[in-house]
Amino acid sequence: MSAQPQFDRGHTDDLADFIAAAPSPYHAVAGAAERLEKAGFRRVAETDPWTGETGGRYVVRGGAIVAWYVPEGALPETPFRIVGAHTDSPNLRVKPRPDFTAHGWRQIAVEIYGGPLLNSWLDRDLGLSGRIVLRDGTTRLIAIDRPLLRVPQLAIHLDRSVNENGVVLDRQRHTQPIWGLGDVHEGTLIGFVAEEAGVDAADVVGWDLMTHDVQPPAYLGRDRELLAAARLDNQLSVHAGTAALAAAAGSPGLSCIPVLAAFDHEENGSQSDTGASGPLLGSVLERSVFARGGSYDDKARAFAGTICVSADTGHAVHPNYPERHDPTHRPMPNGGPILKVNVNQRYATDGVGRGVFAAACDRAGVPCQEFVSSNAMPCGTTIGPITAARHGITTVDIGVPILSMHSSRELCGADDPHLLASALKAFLEG
Repeated sequence: MSAQPQFDRGHTDDLADFIAAAPSPYHAVAGAAERLEKAGFRRVAETDPWTGETGGRYVVRGGAIVAWYVPEGALPETPFRIVGAHTDSPNLRVKPRPDFTAHGWRQIAVEIYGGPLLNSWLDRDLGLSGRIVLRDGTTRLIAIDRPLLRVPQLAIHLDRSVNENGVVLDRQRHTQPIWGLGDVHEGTLIGFVAEEAGVDAADVVGWDLMTHDVQPPAYLGRDRELLAAARLDNQLSVHAGTAALAAAAGSPGLSCIPVLAAFDHEENGSQSDTGASGPLLGSVLERSVFARGGSYDDKARAFAGTICVSADTGHAVHPNYPERHDPTHRPMPNGGPILKVNVNQRYATDGVGRGVFAAACDRAGVPCQEFVSSNAMPCGTTIGPITAARHGITTVDIGVPILSMHSSRELCGADDPHLLASALKAFLEG
């Protein structure tokens, strides 16, 4: 047998724990906040007055978190170094009236969120997670992390051509999970969730619930050099950004204010109060300037010197579909983070941002790769162009190359999460 690789798995082990404990954006925010609290950061409310004192602070709004560290001697015009990411992933989300029966089966009505690979959700053991809102206005996180739901696939005996024609799913009829037999009444699911949460069902007045694959993250391959997990897009970057900010906080000689901005709703366009198109990041940065005695001119100066890294996952070259990639840009797992470039501004990277991130990788001793889509294949987009356009700040798109993006279970190199976190720490330190 060959020897096991000697890479340090501590960071990747912690990432696996983070993902397993974060089946929803709300749990991802809670996990990031817990790690920041251990690093000395303290939560502040948006409704409270803020001071300009040094140290780490963070705000939480739903499925988004913004955290920052004000070093000693920071001036009102001190620029920010921002790591941007997103907490949400494509999945199936519970509708307002979830309970129905069909031909003796109990089912749950779900709505498709984002752009999932729908076939990857077939025949998976699914749990239920998210949050419920109680009559007094408080919220409770919900994580039912056991096999509860399943979207059953049609047997090949009833569709003999499926292997030739592919799986064709009607998004309404074929994606509704089953979870039992017999009749149901309205309120059955929410009553069950309330019981799991230890609250009275009559007190539950709202919910944001979603399905998740209950299979835990796992190392994969002969040499365990790969990591298979749900929600790598983009909890991998949220975790790396959190670790980088915690490590950068208090570094001697900081000439900037390091920031983590992890938004919700990236997978459906970022158009929300917790998305990158919303006011959250700009409000936090502006209030930080003003809390340190700054003026509007100081804010403009700070923003002019600010740089943001939009950290998201990217595409590793697929061994079974190499023709779908640009022949000169084929990132590999464990080759380090990728610079994502698109001249049509689907990614925000330009020469300046590219140089800044390349320099951070050099300081961290981390290799760096580049990704450009094939001209015959339009690429996706990220929070990068949104952040650049909304706030007028230099932004560079980067990430970790993965396979099976938007599947219920994705794949990355086991070294890459730590390489990304190391590069982000060097970036935040300026």
